[in-house]
Amino acid sequence: MTRRRGSILLATLSLSACPQGDDTPQVSERLLDPASCEECHPKHYRQWLGSMHAYAADDPIFLAMNARGQRETGGALGDFCVKCHAPMAVALGETTDGLNLPELPQHLKGVTCYFCHNVESVGGTHNNPLVLALDSIMRGELNDAVVNDFHDSQYSPDLDDAAIASGKMCGSCHDIVNNHGVHLERTYQEWVDSFYDTPDPENPELTIYFGNTCNRCHMYGSPEPIADYEGVKQRNLRDHSLVGVDLALTDFPDATLGPELVAEQTAASDKQRLPSVCAGLCVRPADAGGTDVVVWLHNEAQGHAWPSGATQDRRAWLQLEAFDGDATVISSGVIPPEQSVAEAGLADPTLWVFRDTATNAQGQPESMFWNITATESNLLPIAAEAGLKYDKSTWRERAWHVDGPVDRAKIQVNLRPIPHELVDELAAEEMFDPAAIKARIRTNVAGSTQIEWTPDAAIMTDYEGPCVYSASCFCALANETGACNE
Repeated sequence: MTRRRGSILLATLSLSACPQGDDTPQVSERLLDPASCEECHPKHYRQWLGSMHAYAADDPIFLAMNARGQRETGGALGDFCVKCHAPMAVALGETTDGLNLPELPQHLKGVTCYFCHNVESVGGTHNNPLVLALDSIMRGELNDAVVNDFHDSQYSPDLDDAAIASGKMCGSCHDIVNNHGVHLERTYQEWVDSFYDTPDPENPELTIYFGNTCNRCHMYGSPEPIADYEGVKQRNLRDHSLVGVDLALTDFPDATLGPELVAEQTAASDKQRLPSVCAGLCVRPADAGGTDVVVWLHNEAQGHAWPSGATQDRRAWLQLEAFDGDATVISSGVIPPEQSVAEAGLADPTLWVFRDTATNAQGQPESMFWNITATESNLLPIAAEAGLKYDKSTWRERAWHVDGPVDRAKIQVNLRPIPHELVDELAAEEMFDPAAIKARIRTNVAGSTQIEWTPDAAIMTDYEGPCVYSASCFCALANETGACNE
């Protein structure tokens, strides 16, 4: 049903009746509540409800990590976690450490509609320096929004997918520096350092033609009306699923809707990840006899490193199997869902893992971020400059040797967003059942890397021998065996 003007009560900002000594503005609860947005934006709301933004303050890993951090630091951790996981609760003075989140109303949890659309300015590049207007204006990428009786509207480059400034807004919480100055999450900085952030010489507020912004990948649009309201015309409806690699680990918001939303997120995530990594698989006779199986990987179409985010917790790895007839001659990275990547690595010294390794002041491996003093990175980087052929310095290559022949080989790259060992470590907080959580940690597959080598399928190359590679435009260019227009 299309809503008519005058059918909804105006939501306003109330600046009155503040307790003495409390200068925190009081914003209408109706405007703060994402469920109110559903009335005119049902599709946006449904997508957001399944996103990690909606789930951010209900995630058991976050709650346990924050509780442990507060305890181990004697409260010095403060709002470090919660100002990104429940920023409205912090902005309105409802929490200072996140320990009382279970007691707060749902509309103050997670990254809400009001929080993103009320940003007035971006005051830095990490750890949520966003400044809210705390008014009744909802900001967005339109400069001619339909006048309505629920909120005022205003254009903001911080929410315009074409504007470079929009990346800085996303980066405010997707770039994290800890108390020791360690850059733990670098997603925004990785994008800034890549060719995707290149400004257009004619209009430096926009990216150049081959550039890209966070919203163009994670909030792709479709031509349709963006509100169920009188006078709204067809626009570019931005998907608010905000897809990444993480999925809800509990039935959120409830046991009925939760599984549906996870299924929708899973399908969207699989689609987004299809072009993420360019892979090549080559099998050739070794100089000293036997056979070399060579795998090379390239970060093909991500606007940041792969994987990205909390990379000390990510576990991406290569799965490789090679055969001589019915005999398996190489098996690396074949990890069942119930086994941790760390445990598999103990029995598989050739396991190829992509992650950041974190250490503490004593030089020991560390998983609690407030104790991390250094990291060593082993990710697939994104190229700093774009061209017809990608910079080969950003490729990663590894070889396996067998003494006999290989007549078939296959690979795929897998990714788990959270390691099993972290779940076990945090379970001591007694806030969740570790077995139940680990059962819901999905092993994602980078679909573009699922390739199989046989002599008939292979293409002879000048340097690598007979190879197969990901069937994609950029991968063909990188391998010098094809072109985008073929």
